[in-house]
Amino acid sequence: MRFDKAKLQAISQQLNLILAKLEEMETQYASVIEKIHPVYQRSAGNLIHYLAFRSFDIDLLQDRLRDQGLPSLSNIEGHVKDSILTIKTIVSHLLHENVSGTYQRTISVTESKKLLNRNTKLLFGFKSRKRRTRIMVTLPSTAAEDKQFAYKLLKAGMNSARINCAHDNPEAWSEMIKNLNLAQKSIKKKCKVMMDLGGPKLRTGAMKPGPKVIRIRPQKNALGIVVKPANVWIAPQGVNPPHDEADAIIPVDELWFKKIKRGNIITFIDSRGKKCKIQIERKQGEGRWGVCSDSAYVNTGADLNLQKTKESGEEIVQVGELLPVEEVLLLHPEDTLILHKEPIPGEPAKYDENGNLAEPAHVSCTLPEIFNDVRVGEPIFFDDGKIEGVIEEKHEDHLKVKITYARDTGTKLKADKGINLPESDLQISGLTEKDIQDMQFVAKNADAVNFSFVNTEEDVQELLDVIKELESEIGIILKIETRKGFKNLPGILLTAMQTYPIGVMIARGDLAIETGWKNFASIQEEILRICEAAHIPDVWATQVLENLAKKGVPTRSEITDAAMSQRAECVMLNKGVYIEKAVKMLDRILRRMQRFQKKKETMLPKLDDADQLHLSHEKYDI
Repeated sequence: MRFDKAKLQAISQQLNLILAKLEEMETQYASVIEKIHPVYQRSAGNLIHYLAFRSFDIDLLQDRLRDQGLPSLSNIEGHVKDSILTIKTIVSHLLHENVSGTYQRTISVTESKKLLNRNTKLLFGFKSRKRRTRIMVTLPSTAAEDKQFAYKLLKAGMNSARINCAHDNPEAWSEMIKNLNLAQKSIKKKCKVMMDLGGPKLRTGAMKPGPKVIRIRPQKNALGIVVKPANVWIAPQGVNPPHDEADAIIPVDELWFKKIKRGNIITFIDSRGKKCKIQIERKQGEGRWGVCSDSAYVNTGADLNLQKTKESGEEIVQVGELLPVEEVLLLHPEDTLILHKEPIPGEPAKYDENGNLAEPAHVSCTLPEIFNDVRVGEPIFFDDGKIEGVIEEKHEDHLKVKITYARDTGTKLKADKGINLPESDLQISGLTEKDIQDMQFVAKNADAVNFSFVNTEEDVQELLDVIKELESEIGIILKIETRKGFKNLPGILLTAMQTYPIGVMIARGDLAIETGWKNFASIQEEILRICEAAHIPDVWATQVLENLAKKGVPTRSEITDAAMSQRAECVMLNKGVYIEKAVKMLDRILRRMQRFQKKKETMLPKLDDADQLHLSHEKYDI
C-alpha cells in the first residue's frame, strides 16, 4: 500500500498537539488526581486524558487515519494515551522518523479491560455464568411479604436487588432483605442490595378529594364486547390484595365476608342505577377474588347482595368506607395552570354557566424552594414530559403557566407526578433530611446507595461526609438525571473517586426531559464514554422492557433498547406484574447480544453457511 506522505505528516502534527494537551492537563489537574483513591488513581488520569483528547475536533483526523488504513481511535476511551502513542509510533515509522521516547506509556487496552472488570466486580459482585452484563431488579412492596418472590427473580437471572427508599419503610425493607438472604442461601447465588435515596423530588402536590367511589372496568374490544372481566378484590376493611392485580377493591363487613364461598354471586345496583354482578372465583389469604363483566361505579354505602348457590336466602351488606377519588386536571394546549407555592389542594378549571373560564386549573408543588430559582419564559414539564408549558408570570405565592403541549382532547395531570424545569438553575441539594435519616438504615444493610439528583461535586462531598460519619464502606451509584448533573459529570466522578466502589446510573426518564428529546441519544452516548474512560461501571435504567414487565407483552422498540443495554455493565428493570418474565427475557437478550457487541465494540461471529448465501442465527442461542 502506498501512503500519502503529506497526510501522514498532517496526522503526526495533530497527534503532537493532542499529546501536548494531555501533558498540559495532567499537570493542571495533578492536585485533583492526588486526592483520588489508589483503586482509581490511574483511571482518573485516563479520564483527564480523554477529556483532553475530546477537547479537539478530531473528525478530520479520524478521516485521515481511515484513508491511510490506520486505526481511527474510535474506541479509545479506556486507554487514551497508550492508543495515541501507538498510532504516533506507526506514523513515525511510515515517515522514516526517529521514534521519540519522551512519552511514558500508560494504561494499555488489556489493562483497561481488567480495570473496568475489577471495578464492576467491586460494585456489582460476580457476573452470571453465561452473561457479562448484570441485571438489577426493583423490588415491589410484596417482596417483603412473599418469601418466594426474591427466589424466583434470582432463578430468572437477577444479580442485584434495588429497594427504593421513597416507598415503604425500614420494617418492610428489612423483610425484603431477609427474604432475599434466604433465597440466596437456598439457591447458592450471591445478590447485591442497592438502595435508592428518594432525593428532593419535585412533584405535583395533592388534589382536592373527590367522591368516594371506585370504578369497575372490564377490558373490551373495538366492538364493545368484554374480552377480559375485571378482577375485584373483596375483603374486610384494610386487607389489601397480595399483588398489584386488582382492578377494584371493595371493603366489606368481616362477619358478612366470612359467608362468601367460591361460586357465590354478589349483585348490586351501581351509582347510575345499573344492575351488576360479581362472581366469586377463589380465595387468597384473607380475601376473595371475584370477576365482573359489567362496567360499574360503586360508592361507599352501596348495598351488596350475596346470593348463595347451595343455600336459600340472601345476605345484604353495605360497601365499607372507600377512599375518595382524587380530582384530575384535564389540560389542553393554550390552557392556563396555576402552580402554588403553598400546599393548596389542586382542582380542575371551573367554568360559568355560559362556558366561560371562571377559574383556571391549579395545583401545588412539593418543593416550594424552586420559586427562588425559576424565571419567566423558562419551560416547565409535567408527568415525564406528557404536558409541556412555559412560565408566563412569577408571583410571590404562585406561578402562572401557559400549556404549550398536551393532547388536543386533553391530557390528565394527577397528584405526585414529576415536574421538570430543565433550563432553571435550581439550587437544590442532593440530600434531604429524609435521605440523611434513611442513610442510617442503608449504610448498615445495603451494598451500595443509589444517590438521586446529583448535580455538583458538592452534592457528592455531602454524601461522602455522611458515609464517613456513619463509618461505612458502602458503595455509591451516582444517578445522573439532570442537565446540570450531566454538565458536571467529570467533576462529580473525580470527587466520588475519592472512595470506592462507585458507579453511574443513567436515569434516562428525567434525563431525557431535562436535556431535550433531540439531545438525549447523544448525551446518553457521552455518559457511557465518560464512564468507560474512568473505568467506572454504569447502569442502563428507566423503562427497560417496561411494557413486558407491566402488561406481559414487549414492544418491538423495547426489545431493541434491551439489546443496546449490554453496552452498560448493568441494566435496571422496574417493578411490574410480569417482572419475572421480563428478567428471563432480558437474560436471553443480553446473552445473545454479547456475541455481536462488547460495549460499543462490534463483534463479528461466524455466520454459518454465509459462503452458501444463507444466513442463520440458531447457533447464538446459549
